[in-house]
Amino acid sequence: MKEIVIPFTTGLAIFLFGMQLLRIGLEELAADRMQRILLRFTKTPTRGFWTGMVTTFFLQSSSAVTVLTIGFVNAGLLTFTQSVGIILGTNIGTTITTEILALKIQDFAVPLICLGATLYILPWKKGAALGLAIGGFGCIFLGMEAMQWIADPLKDRGWIAAIMDSGYHPVWSGLLSGTLLTALIQSSSATVAITMGFFATGMIPSPFAVAVVLGSNVGTCITGFLASIGTERTAKQVALANLMLNLGGLILFLPWIKPIAEMSHLLSSHPAVQIAHIQTIYNIVCSLLMLPFANLFARVVSQLLPEHPHLSWSGKRRCSHPLLKWHQ
Repeated sequence: MKEIVIPFTTGLAIFLFGMQLLRIGLEELAADRMQRILLRFTKTPTRGFWTGMVTTFFLQSSSAVTVLTIGFVNAGLLTFTQSVGIILGTNIGTTITTEILALKIQDFAVPLICLGATLYILPWKKGAALGLAIGGFGCIFLGMEAMQWIADPLKDRGWIAAIMDSGYHPVWSGLLSGTLLTALIQSSSATVAITMGFFATGMIPSPFAVAVVLGSNVGTCITGFLASIGTERTAKQVALANLMLNLGGLILFLPWIKPIAEMSHLLSSHPAVQIAHIQTIYNIVCSLLMLPFANLFARVVSQLLPEHPHLSWSGKRRCSHPLLKWHQ
């Protein structure tokens, strides 16, 4: 059992640590511009869409951008209608990480970590931030590789074969697994990365892998609901809209999961790359289909969860992350 639990938990910890380093580094490279961009370039759903996509790439977390958006709406700095475009953009921005992981550059994990560490110790704040981002990528690749070590022990124990012979439904099991795992570890990118690794080693069938990708989009909504606790009604509308959009995409693609899985080989000859491309295509299609109807969708959500009068407040961004303070 330890040859399964230890590599997986260690790899997952390294992966999530790498995601944090990458987010901190990119956020510091952008400094206060991320929040200013969110507030300035969201006057229309289309502008909000592009803004949400770019900021999600720099923050390396659609959940982080959603939480920021909820805070701004709660403060009265953004309207709920403006937030819909941002949410649509975050769903595409979050795919950039998995597309980079699909480049199969795991062999560069250790060199990236060494390069990042070298830049971090230099007496230059921007260099330190860049070092964190580069080292974060190295940790992400290292974590992915570690999690794949459990493939052979699982196969040797016969667990995978037993599951396949048990008559379980791969689509529904995949949706449930993707939703619960993402809600637990608070990262759809990590869930998709784990799926890419498992699918590449032949541990899971393609319908299950595709279903996990769809389920991960729903599971990531839990962060928004947690962030909306105790906020004004308009902020709660953002969390509800995020859930409805992702559930809508899942329902739209649900009948097509098996056909997509059967045609996945047309996207790439490498299994992990297939999963990354499927996630990207899924999120792009869902977001672009909804974008023209963003204002109408906002009105529907407002009717489902009517707005109450509230007072606005304003706040100031926190200071730099402690990992970078000593470079100031």
